[in-house]
Amino acid sequence: MSTRKFFFFDIDGTLAVGTPGQQYIPDSAKKAIQSLEEAGHFVAIATGRSYAMAVETMQKLGFKNMVSDGGNGITIDGQLLGIQPLDYDKCLRLIDECKNKGYIWAFSPDNTKRRLAPDHRFEDFTHDVYMETVVVDGLDPRDYDTIYKVYVACYTPEEEKLATLKELPWCRFHKEYLFVEPGDKSVGIKAIVDHFGGSYQDVVVFGDEKNDLSMFCDEWTSIAMGNAIDALKAKATYVTADAADDGIYKACQHFGWID
Repeated sequence: MSTRKFFFFDIDGTLAVGTPGQQYIPDSAKKAIQSLEEAGHFVAIATGRSYAMAVETMQKLGFKNMVSDGGNGITIDGQLLGIQPLDYDKCLRLIDECKNKGYIWAFSPDNTKRRLAPDHRFEDFTHDVYMETVVVDGLDPRDYDTIYKVYVACYTPEEEKLATLKELPWCRFHKEYLFVEPGDKSVGIKAIVDHFGGSYQDVVVFGDEKNDLSMFCDEWTSIAMGNAIDALKAKATYVTADAADDGIYKACQHFGWID
């Protein structure tokens, strides 16, 4: 075998195509990944989702390795090695500011499919079904030891009035609320490569969206899908075909990683 490489694939729009709830992995992508594994390469998914929200998808896709929690969670050979939470004090300051300014907030204190909220306003405002929102009367984040995510319900550009938000990584996937969550997948990628004593130059990443920008580094090979945003294509080592047009398979063929 040639030098063992470490492949990391984003999920939505990279591995999986189609509309939410009806997504599928192209047969060519499955074939490419199987061929990479048979050749002795390391394959993993790299997602911003929490471990609890991503582990079923990981298993369904046939993977045993994963970077989750936006780079802060590491799973190797089916075993979660750990999740680094957000900066606790900064999260407390953000929640305090939300309280003082009347912003609707919630947070996730553990690795589960739930978030906690002090009242029903978050659910009423967002109508979100991404994860369960549990209302806890008298909720105080200081009663919990860790904070993995914070959620702030507001429309753009209202978040600009939150000074403490500038101290934390955050992103917006829905118009009704934003996620305060880790946002550097390269941290988890490097942790996995270090675990195996590998070289960063043997890393290959595939992505398509804004939250993949952090893992498109000069230290390794970065491949943007044909359906990727322009900013990601500009950082890419190589731009392949669309995810639905055998993009993963074609890129692996282009570089000679598979026949």
